[in-house]
Amino acid sequence: GIMDGVTAGMEIGASTEILAGEGQILTAGGIDSHIHFISPNQIPEAFYSGVTTLIGGGTGPATGTNATTCTPGAWNIRRMYEAAEAFPLNFGFLGKGNSSLPESLREQIRAGALG
Repeated sequence: GIMDGVTAGMEIGASTEILAGEGQILTAGGIDSHIHFISPNQIPEAFYSGVTTLIGGGTGPATGTNATTCTPGAWNIRRMYEAAEAFPLNFGFLGKGNSSLPESLREQIRAGALG
């Protein structure tokens, strides 16, 4: 939704209240939608550049993570969300979308796969 008082075509002018930002971290909140989750070191880099949401996949420093942006299986998706709890950002983990039967896809969605 849109915040109260924010409207389409809103202009900043003489009647706009400006808030001081000293001592604050203020960002519009960028979204990076193509992350290979290889290392926790990526998180501060994203944060420092104004990115507040990371969407992608992987399981850390594994060969499969280098090649794809999906997290294989419900167990790995749950572990990635557990690891992400330590960081002040928004995360979305993509599951693996190829399966001969639909149940493994459902398991990944139940585990929290964003897509």
